[in-house]
Amino acid sequence: MAYVAGDQISTQEYNGFLTNTTTTGTPPSLGINHLIGSGSLYYGLGQTSLNTVATGEKITATHWNSLFTAMDNIANHTNDTITSTAQRSAGDKIEIKSALITDLATLAASVQNGCPNATALTTSVAQQTSAASGRYTGSHIVEQSTTFSTSSEMRWFFNQGGKIQLNVTRTGNGGSTAGAKDSSVDELITGMGDLKIGSQVSTRSGSTETLTTDGFSIGFYDLTTSYQTIMELTQNSGLYTTMYFRVEAKVDAAPGSSTVLTTKVSIVDPDSGDSEYTAGNTASIDRYANFIGVTNVILKYVKATTAEGLATIYQPFTTALVSNNIA
Repeated sequence: MAYVAGDQISTQEYNGFLTNTTTTGTPPSLGINHLIGSGSLYYGLGQTSLNTVATGEKITATHWNSLFTAMDNIANHTNDTITSTAQRSAGDKIEIKSALITDLATLAASVQNGCPNATALTTSVAQQTSAASGRYTGSHIVEQSTTFSTSSEMRWFFNQGGKIQLNVTRTGNGGSTAGAKDSSVDELITGMGDLKIGSQVSTRSGSTETLTTDGFSIGFYDLTTSYQTIMELTQNSGLYTTMYFRVEAKVDAAPGSSTVLTTKVSIVDPDSGDSEYTAGNTASIDRYANFIGVTNVILKYVKATTAEGLATIYQPFTTALVSNNIA
């Protein structure tokens, strides 16, 4: 029997607000436990699920308030506005409201998209800083891995709004002073900014230079066991417009079963023919004028905090350098 105005709600119907995992039907398609608990794939935040009521058990204000509190906790984290969760006292009349179904659907959409409006987030210190072994022409390519304790914790991390962050810095010049290639790298560093791989999409904080490959629609749940290009960024002016940054990512199994995410950052200078000046032609010319200085690929992560509704937070178990080469 459907829950309609004027009827007494059954335990089965109330429990549906907690446990439903289907995408159709009434009570609402996705219950609160599928959102806050273990869930599956892009649903689930790794919090404690609510207890269901036994068949024939009276549904009290306490039951309703537990549901409403759980909804409010998610809404506080996702920054969604919901209207159906005013706390009730014993003896209060509980009227069916379409807003309850609408609010659960709103929260489900936010969790599904990795809580994109969450602000209770913090960025870790650098987990890996992979520096080039020296000045170079050609390329600096770095692979770094991020590992989670379990596949569920990996999902919950991204579902809560967690992200893997990459950025590039330069701490040395190609020659005695910064040359044209160093300047080109600096422009690409600014254009890339902080690149973040989220649940359903990726982003960069920079906005300049030419985006020759736009894979920002790729997030964690789109990754496969082969590298996919999230971004290829080329300098849009200057002497070295063929120089580019490429960022790729992959996982060790299908999302939902994976525990390891590996990123690959390539800093590439196709003008590698401009190599070291040698004796006999170095008059007034810096020997390493056509080199790139020391570049660094930095791995961090962004995780949720408990400041706005969540009780348990997840983060990577460890990170590691997979490879670091110049050529």
